[in-house]
Amino acid sequence: MTGGKVAVALSGGLDSSVAALFLKSVGYEVMGIHMQLWDSPRSEQQAHQAEAICHILKIPYYLVDLRQEFKLRVVDYFCREYQEGRTPNPCVTCNRYIKFGLLLDKALSFSADYLATGHYANLEYAEDSYRLYKAADAGKDQSYFLYTLSQEKLNHIIFPLGEYTKVEVQQIAKQAGLPTTNKPSQDICFISRKNYRTFLQKRFPAKAGEIVDTKGTILGHHQGIATCTIGQRHGLGLAFNEPLYVIRIEPEYNRVVLGAEKELYSQELHTEKLNWISGKAPCQPITVMARIRYKSKDASAMLYPGDNCADVCFTRPQKAVTPGQAIVFYQGNEVLGGSTIAN
Repeated sequence: MTGGKVAVALSGGLDSSVAALFLKSVGYEVMGIHMQLWDSPRSEQQAHQAEAICHILKIPYYLVDLRQEFKLRVVDYFCREYQEGRTPNPCVTCNRYIKFGLLLDKALSFSADYLATGHYANLEYAEDSYRLYKAADAGKDQSYFLYTLSQEKLNHIIFPLGEYTKVEVQQIAKQAGLPTTNKPSQDICFISRKNYRTFLQKRFPAKAGEIVDTKGTILGHHQGIATCTIGQRHGLGLAFNEPLYVIRIEPEYNRVVLGAEKELYSQELHTEKLNWISGKAPCQPITVMARIRYKSKDASAMLYPGDNCADVCFTRPQKAVTPGQAIVFYQGNEVLGGSTIAN
């Protein structure tokens, strides 16, 4: 991959800076573009780091203010999902609407041919279509977060780090003298210290409700369904003789249902908001490897596609299937697409 004009989404961190360095070294005309998403000291620091990287690489630096759009598309969605008893995935939503939506459009408006990011994933063009694959570094693979991409968008996207390991990227950055830190990235970039419950409590009032067992017996009370998630055992303010877990959240009744660990397992689920990387849904059921959350293992399943939805039946029951989370479908290392778990 050589030639053309590329905007690199610079976070100010290690991976995106090495992506910019690599693209410049192979002949691209590179510019750095940083998204201003949130008002915080950390955000300001990241912007300064991104600008410093551009100075070292001698490439133009652009700051794009997407705070309002980020709040509407990601933060408000995040809060709304918890209010409805679901567990959202803000990174998937951000990639869909912000990074590979508004930022991609902005990059193209700057006359760039491509937008590049520091994601660990691979992209290939074959048989007149783009195909998305897992990264070479299985421990850092981020293909799970990219299932919402379309053929139209993939035509303008580059993932320079797909064939590199994290260790190799660290070595490249060190040799180039890039002012990057190796701090772990936050799962939720707009919430410090991952204290999402406090964040939610500041944005909508918590409504106390019942905690019950599967027979409807009242065991206690919660301080808002947004404080609970499927599979949770601790932090409920209750003590039992045997381990009990959140197996279901019923927002229509403002109720949390607890059960034994064996009741956490599900063999089937239904999805919504289905996207296929190819742009075409299979015309019949297919066998896939499905991942129900980012850190879970791929599991064998039969997928029954519908109209913008799917039914999935696993070979073996899966633990803590959580409405609101993304489920991504693979065949080998290829990402076929993904969807949102509905129930």
